[in-house]
Amino acid sequence: MPTPLTPKRERYLLLTLAAMQFSHILDFMIMMPLGPILIYEFGITTHEFGFLVASYSFSAAFAGLLAATFVDRFERKRLLLTIFALFGLATLACGLSPSYTTLLIARGLAGAFGGILGAMVQTLVGDLIPFERRASATGVISASFSLSTVAGVPLSLWLASHFQWRAPFILIACTTVVFMIIALRHLPDVRHHLSQEKRAHHFSAMFEVLRDGNHLRALIFTMLILFSGFTVIPYITLYAVSNLGILQQDIFYIYLAGGAATLITSRFIGRWADKAGKVKIYRLLAVAATFPLFAVTHVKAAPLWVWLIYTTLFFVLISGRMIPAMAIITSAAKPKLRGTFMSLNSATQQLASGLAATLAGFITTQNATGQIAGYDKVGYVAIAANLLAIAFVSRIVMHDKK
Repeated sequence: MPTPLTPKRERYLLLTLAAMQFSHILDFMIMMPLGPILIYEFGITTHEFGFLVASYSFSAAFAGLLAATFVDRFERKRLLLTIFALFGLATLACGLSPSYTTLLIARGLAGAFGGILGAMVQTLVGDLIPFERRASATGVISASFSLSTVAGVPLSLWLASHFQWRAPFILIACTTVVFMIIALRHLPDVRHHLSQEKRAHHFSAMFEVLRDGNHLRALIFTMLILFSGFTVIPYITLYAVSNLGILQQDIFYIYLAGGAATLITSRFIGRWADKAGKVKIYRLLAVAATFPLFAVTHVKAAPLWVWLIYTTLFFVLISGRMIPAMAIITSAAKPKLRGTFMSLNSATQQLASGLAATLAGFITTQNATGQIAGYDKVGYVAIAANLLAIAFVSRIVMHDKK
């Protein structure tokens, strides 16, 4: 087992990992609000823009499967920094892309390295943070999502409107350089998972993970959670503008309010889950999440302030349930296989989110007046997946639990 960290070093570790995660999440999130600009700049259709968004998720899923064959063969810090550097270069390539085709390729590469990066961050949390503080640690890492929503997306949009659409990607690439320097100082070497035993072939670790029933249950749990969120998330903005008549310029408030709220609640939820029990708090939050899942997909008319209440609750509860859930999933892995398992888990997340968005696209239609029809059915699918996840969580064994 790795040497326990002092409270100070543990705090620096979590802040460093959160900073690296911030770059990855912002890189993923910035594409959707840049849609109108990119469609105009490249003269592409909405369908072609959809490929730009999807290329990130599906390449991340493929990279997660590939990474499962090798991540547990390397020292964690060196591998994480290598992947982070490659992610920064891929993001820079996005900002320098001269055409739609080159941007599509660059987005695929950024997704591939970003997907592995996310898995490695969660792996290090599982390796270095004791079980009794792991949900709190996950809450700190989850704050990177809130910060990217509150500060990163608005800043990136400001840069894009005052300079060019390339500016946000160049900014993200610059942050990777800064965070690399910080990570070199504050991330410890992690070698305890390395084994002198030679594996029969490159896929042996992956097969070992997949032969374990507990690992499979954790992966199914992951898929259900992501599916219940990403059927709804991609269409929130479109539904608000098309069906509720909320102005495009007011959409900013949705991200501001939701991100600010989750920035406050994420650390509280993490500490609460560590104190009261991760499974118990996950279930409470997931049950509560059925209300905003129903509300945002069924409301027919609402002023902006009412819609902000619904969407803010959606952000807080949908992302909040992920904090104890990720602590449960990370603890389900056998320590020597944690890197392989988390890579497969990352691939599962990306596949589930891509499939969920695709299914929602088939269910919903746009009528002659431009309104979205069928979003209520999407809500029922999301609620069903959420309820299945609630029932499923008790079947997962947490190996690190004392």
